[in-house]
Amino acid sequence: MSTPRRGTAKPPGKLRIIGGDFRRRMLPVLDHPGLRPTPDRVRETLFNWLGQALHGKQVLDLFAGTGALGIESLSRGAAQVTFVERDTHVAALIRDNLATLGATQGQVVTADAQAFLEKPSQPADLVFLDPPFHQGLAASCCAALEAGGWLASDAMIYLETEQSLTPAVPANWHLHRETQAGESIARLYQRLPS
Repeated sequence: MSTPRRGTAKPPGKLRIIGGDFRRRMLPVLDHPGLRPTPDRVRETLFNWLGQALHGKQVLDLFAGTGALGIESLSRGAAQVTFVERDTHVAALIRDNLATLGATQGQVVTADAQAFLEKPSQPADLVFLDPPFHQGLAASCCAALEAGGWLASDAMIYLETEQSLTPAVPANWHLHRETQAGESIARLYQRLPS
């Protein structure tokens, strides 16, 4: 009989916040087709890369899903996070989880991410882009972010895709870091002013 290593097991259907004000809080997650939460290890790596750079920042969480990345950002001092999720049930759970945490700086928009990017808005300092795999959404969303004025001059963009995809990104996005987990690859880009 093997014993699970301490700190690796988590109850099914739960999302654990890794750091910041909400650290160790557990939030419910829907058992929903296509919902693919970013694994704890990848989130921990990502937020280690970002360091203290989140305090007071504007964050956009596209294809929010569980809201894990945006909620983690709020926990670590982001000024405002906009969650974009097209599924009404999934979006409702993000709203409920924000209310449970008392995180009033989070706004949930129930919309298709590509349609959302067609409207102008305040530039974000950090964007999480985690589209469904094998649907060809990464490149068009990257282009829309750059062309639509969605990015602050030195914005960071986190892009998670299937391993088999080498995403086409705007020329002024510099690959800062990358890591691999399971069938996905996570890349963090730094936008350079063009």
